[in-house]
Amino acid sequence: MIAELVSSALGLALYLNTLSADFCYDDSRAIKTNQDLLPETPWTHIFYNDFWGTLLTHSGSHKSYRPLCTLSFRLNHAIGGLNPWSYHLVNVLLHAAVTGLFTSFSKILLGDGYWTFMAGLMFASHPIHTEAVAGIVGRADVGASLFFLLSLLCYIKHCSTRGYSARTWGWFLGTGLCAGCSMLWKEQGVTVLAVSAVYDVFVFHRLKMKQILPAIYKRKNLSLFLSISLLTFWGTSLLGARLYWMGNKPPSFSNSDNPAADSDSLLARTLTFFYLPTKNLWLLLCPDTLSFDWSMDAVPLLKTVCDWRNLHTVAFYIGLLFLAYYGLKSPSVERECSEKFVTNGKQNANGHSCHSDVEYRNSEIKPSFASKVENGIKNNASQRIQLPSTENIVVLSLSLLIIPFVPATNLFFYVGFVIAERVLYIPSMGFCLLITVGARALYVKVQKRFLKSLIFYATATLIVFYGLKTAIRNGDWQNEEMLYRSGIKVNPAKAWGNLGNVLKSQSKISEAESAYRNALYYRSNMADMLYNLGLLLQENSRFAEALHYYKLAIGSRPTLASAYLNTGIILMNQGKTEEARRTFLKCSEISDENLKDPHAHKSSVTSCLYNLGKLYHEQGHYEDALSVYKEAIQKMPRQFAPQSLYNMMGEAYMRLSKLPEAEHWYMESLRSKTDHIPAHLTYGKLLALTGRKSEAEKFFLKAIELDPTKGNSEKYYDLAAKLRPNYPAALMNLGAILHLNGRLQKAETNYLRAL
Repeated sequence: MIAELVSSALGLALYLNTLSADFCYDDSRAIKTNQDLLPETPWTHIFYNDFWGTLLTHSGSHKSYRPLCTLSFRLNHAIGGLNPWSYHLVNVLLHAAVTGLFTSFSKILLGDGYWTFMAGLMFASHPIHTEAVAGIVGRADVGASLFFLLSLLCYIKHCSTRGYSARTWGWFLGTGLCAGCSMLWKEQGVTVLAVSAVYDVFVFHRLKMKQILPAIYKRKNLSLFLSISLLTFWGTSLLGARLYWMGNKPPSFSNSDNPAADSDSLLARTLTFFYLPTKNLWLLLCPDTLSFDWSMDAVPLLKTVCDWRNLHTVAFYIGLLFLAYYGLKSPSVERECSEKFVTNGKQNANGHSCHSDVEYRNSEIKPSFASKVENGIKNNASQRIQLPSTENIVVLSLSLLIIPFVPATNLFFYVGFVIAERVLYIPSMGFCLLITVGARALYVKVQKRFLKSLIFYATATLIVFYGLKTAIRNGDWQNEEMLYRSGIKVNPAKAWGNLGNVLKSQSKISEAESAYRNALYYRSNMADMLYNLGLLLQENSRFAEALHYYKLAIGSRPTLASAYLNTGIILMNQGKTEEARRTFLKCSEISDENLKDPHAHKSSVTSCLYNLGKLYHEQGHYEDALSVYKEAIQKMPRQFAPQSLYNMMGEAYMRLSKLPEAEHWYMESLRSKTDHIPAHLTYGKLLALTGRKSEAEKFFLKAIELDPTKGNSEKYYDLAAKLRPNYPAALMNLGAILHLNGRLQKAETNYLRAL
């Protein structure tokens, strides 16, 4: 238990410096703008929407179905609102729990010695975990890992209790439930069922590849066959249910998310997809250069066989095949034991009774020494006999490294990323086991004490360096500016573009413009960056340049509704009403099919219709304006703030002398936003016109209270005073407004009239 506690404590301590961090990168869309986290949204929506709050069956959905993770965010939101501290705390505690469970799992394989410590400490400190733990959306991976390990540990218990029907099937039920929960935290969690099958066949039963088919054919060990069949059935059922729930359609991604998938060259796709696992392994081995995003050109495509990176690919797969051969080879002693086991259909102790020839020779020569060097403890021969051989652990480690990573390889379907560090959270378990068992094997093999010490201290030093790198990397996740600056050397286009948004929010206009232009230097066709630069220029009254960049953004992405919206607004303000009208109409006709963020798109379309209605309103076409406003209300998404739209509906009805309808929409505007000043003024005007003077006065007073400098208040008080010349309250308030605006003489006149 000490190893688990120490490893968990290290995992907790290394990430304490993330508790003061802000929301970063994907956290904004998954948490800050996700409607599924709000108390007014029915919690059941979580089970119908994807991770980002989009309906799962929508064509633009990412199909990332992680309801348990989203539910944990909603609980965070209910307790602490949008205070990032509580979200980070949950992530850190989950990582500490996963580290403890992984160390417990390692103890089953490595024994209760310092090699288990090594594996646990390496996992706790590995820098590849920083995105998953320090980035709040990484909770999906950490939560999936928690139930992944719980499922695997339940299956190990199922194997060791097989033959005791009640207990063994209770553990199997736990395996299935935890696997389902792991998948509902993140999709790759379902792969634990395949890893469990590997454990049962190659570790618990110690079968070799050529022994599997004869064992099935001769119907030996039916309990193994039944367990594997049930694992297969449950895994197939979970995958089938998930595919059905997401509408039986795969997600679609832009070419910048995964350039290789969009390449027209079969050779480039093949070479790049074969190379990417090599790059991921290198990040596990040497996590020196990490990035918040590896899309676009962060990993250039391998377009020819002459690309020197193909050598890395060849070396990687040769090494992988060598490890697989080493783990699955059949020494004579093991073969006899395995065959005997299959024949008998049951197993000594907990199924780990056989060892390789080398281990037996070591045991015969120096049994206590062999126990010490293998497990880090003395006089534990009985426990050592129950441990899997090195070959067994290599097979299981490879399965932990490879199987959970398979969904990210583009082998079965294209994914929306090139490399994602948080996806390596579960595979890193296999990596940590491989490094540890490799160091242990070397420690056993060498004879000189100096070399043994060198291996031990080299492994310990690696853990220290990993821990230092983790602590430093956590600093990059403190806020978005630091995070994006850290990613410039890996993905300059994405990093500069996002940095421009941060600098703009800090009112560093010239720096933001420079950042946007830097992003476009590296990738000139990024529609979002072209739009963001246009918006910056528009806000600084550089309208001609803004229109130029909006046009480029639309050319790059014809469905970018926000670019049409701002183009129309500029044209309308320049008096080019016909061009503005055509632009707004074109925007209103854009479908949200296959769009990443349909909610934002619908908001822009609604705003386009609102401005089109205003255009008709200003031209005196009130019926047309009303028609457009009604269309806007129909297309309006949940998060859209409708108070201005409702107020303009009331104005249009006022112009058409339909006062009851006008009053209804003014009241709707005030219901949606009680401090909406224009609605107070327009409703006050309606009340004054219909003779309800005292009510009108209340709304005018409220408008002044909300914003005393609001110029429009003056004309409505003036109107009220004209409607009833001896209306003292209106005269007094009109005088107050004039006074506040520095027009003292007119203010005095109205005060005197009131008296």
